[in-house]
Parts: sequence; structure tokens; C-alpha cells
Amino acid sequence: MKVALLLLALVACALSLSVQEEFREWMAKHNKKYAGAEYTRRLMAYRMTTSRIARANIEAKNEGRDTTFAHNKYSDLTPAEFRGRFLSGYQKADMSAGTPHPIEVTEEALAAIPDTFSWVDLGKTTPVKDQEQCGSCWAFSATEGIESAWLMANNSQIVLSPQQIVSCDTVDQGCNGGDLPTAFAYVKQSGLEDNADYPYTSGGGNTGKCKFDASKVKVHISGFKYAVHNGTKDDTVLAIASYAQGPLSICVDASSWQNYNGGILKRNCGTALDHCVQLVGWGNQSGTAYWIVRNSWNTDWGLKGYIWIERGSGKDLCGITEEATWVTL
Repeated sequence: MKVALLLLALVACALSLSVQEEFREWMAKHNKKYAGAEYTRRLMAYRMTTSRIARANIEAKNEGRDTTFAHNKYSDLTPAEFRGRFLSGYQKADMSAGTPHPIEVTEEALAAIPDTFSWVDLGKTTPVKDQEQCGSCWAFSATEGIESAWLMANNSQIVLSPQQIVSCDTVDQGCNGGDLPTAFAYVKQSGLEDNADYPYTSGGGNTGKCKFDASKVKVHISGFKYAVHNGTKDDTVLAIASYAQGPLSICVDASSWQNYNGGILKRNCGTALDHCVQLVGWGNQSGTAYWIVRNSWNTDWGLKGYIWIERGSGKDLCGITEEATWVTL
């Protein structure tokens, strides 16, 4: 142990003073307090993040991409730590649980889809949320899907409780992950309280005990349907489904998102699903079509809580067409 601590201290001394000063400024900005060996470990992780960001930005510039990466609140984490804390929320459920919805791709349907479109601008989403350090993305994505279905039915905005799903859905695993089909199945059976009555408390990683009160249920659902099913990699179907039904709850591969800062993500994003989010629209910038995706890492990440992902037939970037659903009330 003493040898390990000595090595860490030597590494810290080897790092330039400018990097340490920059790291201390970062700590102050993000209200982080580290000392001793933990300070050295976090400093090393921050230095590695600085190098990754620089390489990614140079690569994007050389290839003419507008994607940018930058330091943010996750810069003191190694990629492995980031995955463990924020990308452990997807645990694949039985995909046969939902109902496939046949989407007919016709010339009329395609012609009806505008080049740019946002359900956020139309008021069919709630504000960006923060799951914090709990693998509860599946519950947030499911909750957001239900909120949007409620708004699509011309009801007043209501912010529902992801905490109820995290703590009370016994099929899924709380902060250790879950999936959309099983989350929707739980809500179909129990109904869902709002966030005011059942606030989020699992940000520190504790699933918590169920405190569900049936008398406080605000919304019931009848089920959900798949916009695409069993890995049908067709983003044309995805766009038609979203334009007809509203924002979609989706699960994606977010392994390259740690320090995303802006622009259209065009590469280095696989299809090994590890995170659930909400598809809320699409756009086009300088001839490049992209999806608008709402995340649950608060507004101090990405484009005020959103990310743009390149869209195109057969691309399936970040696995965006692998699991996409909408809720029925």
C-alpha cells in the first residue's frame, strides 16, 4: 500500500503545475474536494481526459466534422468508472413483451415528414432531468415517455416519478439497471405518482425502499408499442413513428458520450446498448441530418442536456433504431 501511494505521489509531481492549477479550478467549479491519494487518482484521470478530448477534437477537425468535446462534470472519471456509474442502467428485457406496430413506409408518409422537427418546441416534453450516480436511465426514459404520451393527449404538463419505478418495480434492478418493457409493465399494473409526491432520492446510488401510495397515482397507461422491433435498423420507420406518435423512449450505446459538448456526433459510437434516453426530434445542418436526443444527465452536459446524432438510412449510429417505443394511455 505504501509503495502504491508513493508511486501515485511521484506521478502527481511529474504532472505539470499548469495541469494541476487547471484541475483545482475544475474542482472549485464543480464543487469537488479531493485530498491525498484520491486527489492524485482524480488528477491522473483528469489529465487522461484532457488528452482524449484533444485527440477527439483534432480528429473531428481533420475530418471536417463539427463535433466538439470538452471538460465537464465527468472529467475526473476514467472511461471505465464512467461506464460503471452512468452506463450500467440498461439490462435487456424480453423483447416479446411489447406489441410491434406496423409502420407503413409510403411516399405520402415520407413526404409528410419535415426536414426539421422538434417535440420540445411543440411542448410535448418535460424539462431535462438528472439521474445522477444511479443506473436508473431506464426508469427516466420510461417516465419521460409516459409524460410525453400524457401531453400528446392534450393534458397539462405533469412531471412524474422515476423514483417510484426505481424503488417499486421488482422485476428490474433499481440503480443496477432495467429496461423499458418491464418498466412500462410495472406502471400499467400500478399507475404512477408525480415527482412532487414521490421525489427522486436515488442519485447517490441507493435504490431505496418502495413507498408507493396508490391514492396518489396521477397517470395510468394501457401499455406500449415498439416503433421498431427486434433490431430492425430502419430510421425511416423511426421518423415516421415519432412524427405520428410523439417522442420515443429509446435505448442506445452512449459509451462515447462522456465529454460530448456539441455538434453532430458522426462516428465512434457503437451498437452495444447501455443507456436509455428519449428521441425528441430531428434536424439538418449544412446538409447533414441528425436526431435530437434528450439525455438524463442534467442541462450542464452536452447541448443543455441534449445530443445530436447523425441520422441516415441504415446508419443506426449509437444503436438508435435498436429499441424504440411509445406509450399508450
